[in-house]
Amino acid sequence: MSARVLIAQIGAAHGVRGELRLKAFTQDPMSVARYGALETEDGTRCFEIESVRPAKDVLVVRLKGVADRNAAEALTNTRLYVAREKLPKPADDEFYVADLVGLAAATHGGEAFGIVKAVHNFGAGDVLEIEPMSGGATVMLPFSEATVPVIDIAARRIVVEPPVEA
Repeated sequence: MSARVLIAQIGAAHGVRGELRLKAFTQDPMSVARYGALETEDGTRCFEIESVRPAKDVLVVRLKGVADRNAAEALTNTRLYVAREKLPKPADDEFYVADLVGLAAATHGGEAFGIVKAVHNFGAGDVLEIEPMSGGATVMLPFSEATVPVIDIAARRIVVEPPVEA
């Protein structure tokens, strides 16, 4: 399991005083402000949220040290991470989406299917990107109960029901 978890992504600048739109990936979007400093993907920069307020489909935040629109625009699409230990422990039947990456995927019959490479959300729900055991192009599967009926984080595996090709 990863030591850090992706919890938000910076969107466009909001206004001229350095505020930013922020898409939170947490169950409660406002909770992003409770985890302390947020790190960039490469870990080279940390940002502290000075203020946060809800807006339509996003949050509007002010980050310490980001004082104008130019500084805000330079951060567009920056992904923000937090150390796993700062997050609440998931319940027995819960997990963080980041925990899916690297899991083995097998069919209901036990046939090896591949390895979960990434979890994407293009706006219509989560999609698993699976690197097939046979090689070749990755396979995209909707992350739904019908397509992924079994998730066993402790055993580091999922069961998938890939669509039947016509």
